[in-house]
Amino acid sequence: MTDSNKTRSGNGTGNGKDYKWVGTRAVRPDGVDKVTGRAKFGADLHLPNMLVGKVLRSPHAHAHIRSIDTSAAEALSGVKAVITRDDFSDQPKDAVQPAGEMVINYRDMVRNVMAREKALYEGHAIAAVAAVNARIAAKALSLIDVDFEVLPHVIDPVAAMESGAPIIQEDLMTEGMEQSPGAMTNIAKRVEFGHGDVAVGFAEADVVIEREFTTQPVHQGYIEPHACVASMTEDGQGELWLSTQGHYVARGHCATLLGLDVSKLRVQASEIGGGFGGKTVVYLEPLALALSRKACQPVKMAMTREEVFRATGPTSGAHLWVKVGVTNDGRITAADAVLKYQAGAFPGSPVAQGAQCAFAPYELDHVRTVGYDILVNRPKVAAYRAPGAPIAEYATESVMDEIAGVIGMDPLEFRLKNAPKEGSQSSYGPKFPVIG
Repeated sequence: MTDSNKTRSGNGTGNGKDYKWVGTRAVRPDGVDKVTGRAKFGADLHLPNMLVGKVLRSPHAHAHIRSIDTSAAEALSGVKAVITRDDFSDQPKDAVQPAGEMVINYRDMVRNVMAREKALYEGHAIAAVAAVNARIAAKALSLIDVDFEVLPHVIDPVAAMESGAPIIQEDLMTEGMEQSPGAMTNIAKRVEFGHGDVAVGFAEADVVIEREFTTQPVHQGYIEPHACVASMTEDGQGELWLSTQGHYVARGHCATLLGLDVSKLRVQASEIGGGFGGKTVVYLEPLALALSRKACQPVKMAMTREEVFRATGPTSGAHLWVKVGVTNDGRITAADAVLKYQAGAFPGSPVAQGAQCAFAPYELDHVRTVGYDILVNRPKVAAYRAPGAPIAEYATESVMDEIAGVIGMDPLEFRLKNAPKEGSQSSYGPKFPVIG
């Protein structure tokens, strides 16, 4: 048997060198379980007396919830628990914690898990039920009577910034901008990075190109929908089995939202059928725990693919403006960008990361990047593979390709000519250490 710790030969490199890992087969510790079907994913756990949980979701993108009548659903034979906004305590507005690659406010989180005064996007959870089977659970949802006052909605970030746009959160204040007392806005945050004077830099340019781009929200598209099984006992102990990218993070979030001591909640991660950043957030898990606590029985919940797209966070859609100036010999004299990112119905788009990355690959004397985090009537965005960066880079690198073509320079040579070195000041502030 070959010792895997020794350098392997005959690995097909064709250059006369032997490598330890290149050209060899990686060991997949989970491979056998997955190809034989033994691996257990989020929806694969079955417990005795387990109930099925389902969620009633808003059919409106923006609406006041005047009242919720669950009496008919609760009276249906086979229904063991019904929960609404009344089953979750509101959280302090300043309760901010890290959530995987993003940052989240627990007040926003509990209002995303279950709508309170308003439904803020189509698919927002309004109520949830637990019943002895899926058929009865679905019937119970149809018996819940919700009185909505439908409101105007906005899903485009540029439109959401305009005067007179529908206001999504009336108490929102813009971080990083002065705001008149009593003024209402959908702009959650403004960030700016840069140095030098872009006006001076553009005056030095022989060629200036200015372009605008629009991108749509893109979902992570994980093959396994969100799923979990929760079990709460009468003495306040809880167990949670779920598909997640961070079970300790999920435990902390669920304990906070349900008012539990974190030591009383045991969380076990299942195998995961993809996440890509989108499973660093909780959606069903607090609902399943609340239903189980009310029913005193285990509850399984699993999203349909439709629910995944309606109610979970993709990456931001955005409107992007980029302006770049160069000399005829290929030196970038100035770069400027304004990035407007959709946050969804709650603050927290990755626009700061996008603004930091936009011109990061270049050594620039004059650069500015401004970013806006903008509320729209869509699900709150979640992380997706280098959150925020690909959106900004799509716009800036498209302009770099175009401007290289205009001056007749190879795009790769153009980038190498303007690449930063050790000690170069980055577009977002600090100086670069050793590169490469």
